[in-house]
Amino acid sequence: MGEVVNLRQVKKQAARKAARAKGDENAAKFGLTKAERQLQKAQAEKSARDLDGHRRDGD
Repeated sequence: MGEVVNLRQVKKQAARKAARAKGDENAAKFGLTKAERQLQKAQAEKSARDLDGHRRDGD
């Protein structure tokens, strides 16, 4: 005879595994960590400030 398996637990485990795989796929596609997003934002703001600082007034 085979091993007794609780089907509810197996379904939940399969759903968790599928959700984890989908999340990993999305993270690889689109994801940046929060620190990376903050770093990119800070770099963009600094470059905008630097560019504005070099702007000449054309009155």
